[in-house]
Amino acid sequence: MSKSNNTVSVSFMILGILFCVCLVAANLLESKVVQIGQLTVTAGLVVFPISYIINDCIAEVWGFKKARLIIWMGFLMNFLVVLLGQIAIILPAAPFWKGEEGFNFVFGMAPRIAAASLLAFLVGSFLNAFVMSKMKKASNGKHFSIRAIASTLVGESADSLIFFPIAFGGLIPMDELLKMMLIQAILKTLYEVIILPVTIKVVNYIKKVDGSDVFDDNISYNVLKVKEI
Repeated sequence: MSKSNNTVSVSFMILGILFCVCLVAANLLESKVVQIGQLTVTAGLVVFPISYIINDCIAEVWGFKKARLIIWMGFLMNFLVVLLGQIAIILPAAPFWKGEEGFNFVFGMAPRIAAASLLAFLVGSFLNAFVMSKMKKASNGKHFSIRAIASTLVGESADSLIFFPIAFGGLIPMDELLKMMLIQAILKTLYEVIILPVTIKVVNYIKKVDGSDVFDDNISYNVLKVKEI
């Protein structure tokens, strides 16, 4: 039996908070490009896929409408951190403080990178939730593993296709850029596959505790209808 009121549970709040924290952390970690063997990726790979796993959990348990709310909250929290970072950079540093250069590098995200990150997040997250919702209806709630992997692959691919060209186009050779886009999408999806047993346990536990297992019948997928939860 799915819940149809506008209240939220403790489980939903915890996942929502964790979702926002992961996104903010990923945004900061994206400023570092790392190389592991022959692979070149951004450090955001460490935490960013977790946000898609949480997205899957929320869309699966509470439906697209509540996933939409959390996605916009994540966007606003990311935007707020970027804004506060810019304000902190503008403030004059104490003459004895030696960390100005490092601080500015981490929080002084160039406008194009900030725009790329926020836009890629919105598109990727909403595609992830949309695919999860539609596939759940089509499969009558079966095959969660397939739905989780497919939705993540779509969302992560869209994220990479948007973020890298906007953020690094003209700064990184095109062949390296294409390689990074492909590697990021594959590795993030692989991340989902590896942690899938944990995701399944979490989803099943929350469904049992909350008594919620929403099927998105007759809803609007308009991403701007945030008040409909």
